[in-house]
Amino acid sequence: MDIVARAQGIILKPKEEWGKIKAETATVANIFKSYLMIIAAIPAVAQFLGYWLVGFSLPYRGHVRMSFGFSLGRAIVSYILSLAAIYILALIINALAPTFSSKANQVNALKLATYSMTPYLVAGIFYIIPALSILVLVAGLYSFYVFYLGFRAGLMETPPKKITGYFVVTIIVTIVLLLIVDLIAGMIFSLGRFYGGL
Repeated sequence: MDIVARAQGIILKPKEEWGKIKAETATVANIFKSYLMIIAAIPAVAQFLGYWLVGFSLPYRGHVRMSFGFSLGRAIVSYILSLAAIYILALIINALAPTFSSKANQVNALKLATYSMTPYLVAGIFYIIPALSILVLVAGLYSFYVFYLGFRAGLMETPPKKITGYFVVTIIVTIVLLLIVDLIAGMIFSLGRFYGGL
């Protein structure tokens, strides 16, 4: 798989790309190894460099940079949690399929979860300058649109009348998952610990 071409396709021409994705033969392991593990590294590496080399401003502290070890540890944890969150999202998409008269298919559910997150993950490059991290959230909103188009493309073979409900429930689950990931990362690398290490 050409990762660059796939990322460009899903970001710039998502409707066309979903048609190609639906027709592809794949396995869970293949999607993880040939795409997800690579593209999910973008925000992790950018966060590491941003926190360690660039730094950011904090009230009453001014401009600060995190230590190498702290930045690296946070990036690794963020990377692992991102992979886990996308896999769990795929499990939930698949589990919800019968509720919305759709066809359960773990590979297609993972395709939907993985490729729809591409804009969000690619935009993670902006973490290299922490002040620009708001752009990652904007890309995340676009990922929701790409996600919706994946449902419309028939990856889970959802009847047209059920697509909106399936999409909305899945979006709610996605937001909750992302909040949990942030919470866990925050607990592991709390600002209190960071302040203590300055």
